[in-house]
Amino acid sequence: MHPVLSRAKEVLVDVPRHGKLAYCLLRDERVPAAPKAVLLGALALIVSPIDLPAWVPLMGELDMLALGVLAVSTFIEACPEDIRREHEAALKAGESTFDRDFRDTVAAAREGSGRLFNRIRRRVWRRDPYQPVSEG
Repeated sequence: MHPVLSRAKEVLVDVPRHGKLAYCLLRDERVPAAPKAVLLGALALIVSPIDLPAWVPLMGELDMLALGVLAVSTFIEACPEDIRREHEAALKAGESTFDRDFRDTVAAAREGSGRLFNRIRRRVWRRDPYQPVSEG
């Protein structure tokens, strides 16, 4: 495989793992505020409606992707080594902050959708199928 393609594949595989690790480190109060502020600033720039090189075809999207990958990687490297290793181990074990928040979100979505389904079902079943729509 071409070295550039190999590197691109490696980056794409690492993006979800780095994103989860960055999430955990961002939520950890032991991580200094400065790296958190830089990461949040870069992410704010990415979602900002101001996009200077957007007029260059394909370049407008790639620069934001590159900025995101660079910001997350720099943030992870700026965090204390022991805290980073602790979160990496928790991610491998499936017991990280990300994993807990993800499970809680999925459980809340299931419960909310179950309640919504039950409300709709009760309203539909409450109707008498032989009752005319308008009595007038």
